[in-house]
Amino acid sequence: MAMAHILLFRYPPYSPAPSSKHFHPIYSLAKFSLSKTTRKQCLRVTCSTGTKPSSAEISSAAKIRSEVLSPFRTVRMFFYLAFIASGSLGGLIATTQLISALTNASKADQVPEILKSLGVDLGAIALFVFLYSRELSAKNAQLARLSREESLSNLKMRVDQKVITVGDLRGFARLVILSGPASFIKESIKLSEPYADSLLERGVRVVPIVTDGGSNFEVEDVEEEIPDEKKKKLWQLFPMFPNEWFKWLDDQKELAKVAKEAPVYISLRMDGRVRGSGVGYPPWSAFVAQLPRVKGLWSGLLDGMDGRV
Repeated sequence: MAMAHILLFRYPPYSPAPSSKHFHPIYSLAKFSLSKTTRKQCLRVTCSTGTKPSSAEISSAAKIRSEVLSPFRTVRMFFYLAFIASGSLGGLIATTQLISALTNASKADQVPEILKSLGVDLGAIALFVFLYSRELSAKNAQLARLSREESLSNLKMRVDQKVITVGDLRGFARLVILSGPASFIKESIKLSEPYADSLLERGVRVVPIVTDGGSNFEVEDVEEEIPDEKKKKLWQLFPMFPNEWFKWLDDQKELAKVAKEAPVYISLRMDGRVRGSGVGYPPWSAFVAQLPRVKGLWSGLLDGMDGRV
C-alpha cells in the first residue's frame, strides 16, 4: 500500500524566485509519494473540497492600488462636491430672492436677473453632479476590477506536486485560463502543439479547468495528448479548489454577458492583469505574433503592451 508523506510549512525564512525553467512556490503545502493512480484519486479529492472565499468586500489593498492608479481622482471628487455645495447655496439664495421679488411689486424688475442667476446655479449643480457621478462610477468599476484581479491572484494551482497561487507567477509567466468540457481542453492541446515552443519562449502557461460533471483533467491526460516532454511544460499547471475558480469565472462571464456553459479562454499579462478573453479556442497564433519573448532584447520592455488577445 502506497504511503503519503505530508510536509507542512508556513512562513519560510526565504522565498526563492521562480525561474522560467521551473516554478517554485512561495510555500509548499504537501508532498506526495503515491502511485500514479492513487495520487490522481487523492488530488481529485483535495481539489473538490475547497472552501468558498469568506468575504466579497473590497480590500484595503485594492483601494490603495486604485489610489495609486488614479492619484488625482479624490481631489477632483472633492472639488466637484465643493462646487455642488457652492451652487446649492447660491441656488438657495436666488430662490429666496425670487420669492421676495414675486411677492413684492416694487422688486418685479429684478425677477429676470434673479432667474438668470438661478439658472446658472442650477446648471452648475447639474454639471458637477454629472461629473461626480461619472467619477464615482469609474472608481467603483476600477475597484471591482482590482478586487477581481486580487481574487484571481489568490487562486491556487498545482505544478509538480507543489502548490502555488496565480500571484506567485507575476513577472514570470503569462497565464491562459481555459474553461470548458474535457473535449474542448484536449482539442485546445492539439491546436497548441505547432506553437508550443514559441509559446513557451513567451512565458505562456495554460491552466485547464474542466467543467464536465465528475470529469477531471490531470497530468496523465496531458501525457496522453503530448508525447514531447518540453511541450508538456505549456500545460503543467492544474487548478486546485475548482469551486473557487468556477466562481471567479462565472463572475467574469456575467460581466461579459457570456453563457455560463460556454467554453472560454482568458489570457493574463505578465503582471497578472486580464489582457483579453473570448469564447472558443485560444488564438495561439495571435499569442505568438503579439507577445514578446521572456528573454532577449525586448523582455520586460513590452510587458504592458503585449496585445489584446
